[in-house]
Amino acid sequence: MERIDFYILPTAEPRAVELFTCRLTEKAYTQDHRIFIRTRDQAQTELLDELLWTFRQGSFLPHGPAAAGEDEPILLGETVPPTAQHDLLINLGGTLPPQWETFQRLAEVVDQQPELLAAARMRFRSYRERGYHPHYHKLEAGA
Repeated sequence: MERIDFYILPTAEPRAVELFTCRLTEKAYTQDHRIFIRTRDQAQTELLDELLWTFRQGSFLPHGPAAAGEDEPILLGETVPPTAQHDLLINLGGTLPPQWETFQRLAEVVDQQPELLAAARMRFRSYRERGYHPHYHKLEAGA
């Protein structure tokens, strides 16, 4: 694990996490990263599957559901497949992701819902207890 980043959004608005995740994924993809997005549930997986095609005009992010067994540069799902060959894990799952140490980078995206912030603080401490030094990014409105 080379780097852990926490992105704390300034809002708890619906779709804020998913839209920020699309922008983060696009940036990482243009830097030649292979990305696994760990979602909290099937509904979030389906929402991201749609948004990755439509979040901005002209966007093209080749992706697929991990459950389909595809080898896309961007995969998404609730469970990281053991055969995933991706270097960036974006965690939206709300818990410490299994196999997180097999990735080179980890991004945690959290909004202002109190229960999600509390869970994020616990994960931050867990990473520190394991000897990592997570980076913390408190985003401004409009970021």
